[in-house]
Amino acid sequence: MAGARRKSLQSRQVGSLLIFLCVSVGGATTIRYSVAEEMESGSFVANVAKDLGLEVGKLAARRARLVSEGNKMHFRLHRKTGDLFVKEKLDRESLCGKADPCVLHFEIILVEPLQSFRAEVRVFDINDNAPVFLNKEPLLKIPESTPLGSRFPLQSAQDLDVGLNGLQNYTLSANGYFHLHTRFRSHGPKYAELVLNKPLDREEQPEVNLTIMAVDGGSPPKSGTAHIRVVVLDVNDHVPQFSRPVYPAQVSENSPNGSLVATVTAMDLDEGTNKAITYSLAQNPEAILKTFQIDSQTGEVRLRGTLDFEDIETYDIDIQATDGGGLSAHSKVLVEVVDVNDNPPEVMVSSVSSPLPEDSPPQTVVALFTIRDRDIRVGGKVTCFLREDLPFVIKPTFGNSYSLVTDRSLDREEVSGYNITLVAMDTGPPSLSAETMIEVLISDVNDNPPIFREDSYILTVRENNSPAVFIGQVHAEDLDLGENAQITYSLLPPKNGDLSVFAYISINSDNGKLYALRTMDYEAIQDFQFVVKATDGGFLSLNSQATVRVVVLDDNDNRPMILYPLQNGTLPYNDLVPRSAEAGYLVTKVVAVDGDSGQNSWLSYHLLKATDLGLFCVQRQNGEIRTLRQISERDPMMQKLIILIQDHGQPALSTTVSLNILLVDGFSEPYLQFQDPTKHSRKVNPSTKYLVISLAILSFLFLLSVTVIFIIHVYQKIKYREKFTIQEHFYDDCNFSNNLVQGQGNGSLSQPCPYEMCSATGTGNSEFRFLKRFMPNFPFPHATGEIKMEAGSSLPLNSERNKSRRSEGHDQVSDDYM
Repeated sequence: MAGARRKSLQSRQVGSLLIFLCVSVGGATTIRYSVAEEMESGSFVANVAKDLGLEVGKLAARRARLVSEGNKMHFRLHRKTGDLFVKEKLDRESLCGKADPCVLHFEIILVEPLQSFRAEVRVFDINDNAPVFLNKEPLLKIPESTPLGSRFPLQSAQDLDVGLNGLQNYTLSANGYFHLHTRFRSHGPKYAELVLNKPLDREEQPEVNLTIMAVDGGSPPKSGTAHIRVVVLDVNDHVPQFSRPVYPAQVSENSPNGSLVATVTAMDLDEGTNKAITYSLAQNPEAILKTFQIDSQTGEVRLRGTLDFEDIETYDIDIQATDGGGLSAHSKVLVEVVDVNDNPPEVMVSSVSSPLPEDSPPQTVVALFTIRDRDIRVGGKVTCFLREDLPFVIKPTFGNSYSLVTDRSLDREEVSGYNITLVAMDTGPPSLSAETMIEVLISDVNDNPPIFREDSYILTVRENNSPAVFIGQVHAEDLDLGENAQITYSLLPPKNGDLSVFAYISINSDNGKLYALRTMDYEAIQDFQFVVKATDGGFLSLNSQATVRVVVLDDNDNRPMILYPLQNGTLPYNDLVPRSAEAGYLVTKVVAVDGDSGQNSWLSYHLLKATDLGLFCVQRQNGEIRTLRQISERDPMMQKLIILIQDHGQPALSTTVSLNILLVDGFSEPYLQFQDPTKHSRKVNPSTKYLVISLAILSFLFLLSVTVIFIIHVYQKIKYREKFTIQEHFYDDCNFSNNLVQGQGNGSLSQPCPYEMCSATGTGNSEFRFLKRFMPNFPFPHATGEIKMEAGSSLPLNSERNKSRRSEGHDQVSDDYM
């Protein structure tokens, strides 16, 4: 019978070993595998890719990984093939203890997109542990008067294996007094009792030695032995009697050490020392001896270790009461551990997607996590929430698994990262909670264009600058990071398409510094503008523009230029002043301009040298030369003036003009022929030749016009046809209507100066004397009203004609002075 049973156990064990690679998929969410314990590291478990319905290589492409619910991962995944292997040798007893079945839970995490699969591996037990007796030589004291059929409980053997591989039965060595009876505990291993078959006789055999063997159901079976020593005691008529066979008790799992569990009581009807009862925890497993203790005199059972409902829910304690004569009785204390809410929920994060792009749409999965509460019976419902108001929400997936997803749009420029606190709380009582922090960084995308500090810039550069001189800088900022914030600057031509600006300016593409490529000339260009574009380095680059206006600042690099009187370099300018001129008489006006601008073009006139510094003065602002006093007979006829024209630049630039002023009593050819005594050369200046030719042409045209007028008015011109020469006609009727030169700023000709063109006759010198100052009428020394000429000829003076000539020439200046 025993052999058949052993054979049946062996066949069942072989069957369990054959299914250790069995795979089952629970529903559609959990994948289940089975392995046997003590499998070597690297042993094949299953092909995960095939069970998930994925192609070979998908696991590697989606960066599959395993996440254990505990602190240690016992398996490893080969991503390329999808095979699941044992990472290290598995010991079911260290992993699960006496719990059966032994299941290891983990998750398979896939990314891109983020996905989670729950999996579990059941570890089957193999017979790798033999039964062991903690007390190898137990001692029993049995009175010789013990009646037949009395039972004596023995210490249980401990076998770490479970199921068929665990402790199955006991055997006793052959003897003539006892046989063995195996009994079962409600919680705990089987134990054996010695049953008395034959009366003991101390005088015949004072001691009986027995050997007990504990056998498990493995194939082959393993066993452990203990040697029992039975001492036969002298007669004691009564054995102790407990008040009840079983003492029930309930103890909260958080009870402190020393807490009273129960009190057992026993009585003995004997007298004297045989009546004294001693209590003990006999024949109990090691776990009970570490957790409970009993007062040998009072029978109080108290805690000596901690209780944990999650580990052991009930304890079956054997209590032995022994009287003074050595007789003993047994009872039980059945302790029920009461669960209390002493374990907060646990948050186990299996996967986090960090960094997270800031353009992630709502409902993007950020993290996967699981919540477990060991006090699920008393802790109530577990809720999960976020500590702060963040753009994330928690969504349940299945069972006690959750996902953290985005709730609204993200902006890295506002918040570059989040410390997300996950809070799991049960309902108690008391309510307990646990927190887990997840750090999620936000990665940058190119969603911000560069922004200039100003919409437009005005830069200045002084003319005559050195080439490649730095003139200013534009700066743009980009709120993005990395390459998205790297800004490149470039120039854009104006809207009119004028590319000449690129000949003047260049820009450093890295820092926006602007440089003048060439020397600026204010007189050529006063300002110009262009557009600077700032472009970031993003994949889809963004840009912005700013207008830059460059203003050229004037330098005092132009000397004043004399417009009037004209300086031909050979002949000085001569002017006539009547000796009858009063103080303040306007002699002439020096007209000059300056090519610069602003203060650099403000001109002032100064009398630098003069024959008589007390006779003439120069108006500082407008260059008018006036007499300071009335001219006397003692003043030299020849007055030489040197006028200094100076601008107001820094440093100031200047030029000079020389004037010869003749003090005359009247106008005559000798005065007109007067030259600077220091220059007697009669060499004709080429510019004078050109001027004479121009005047001759103009005279011809004028005479032609006069001829037409003569034909119309022939009756008025007959009496004058032979009387006047060509020169007289020119003197009387020639009037150059030229534009008056108006200077800019302070260099303008504020008052009109009349001039006339005169020709000398009868001298053999036929060249024109040009632009002599027309003087007002003053008394002549000749009563005839004629001016003597060089050759003795005379011109009639017509006061009315002179007046007309003065009025006509009052606002005119020859263009040749320009």
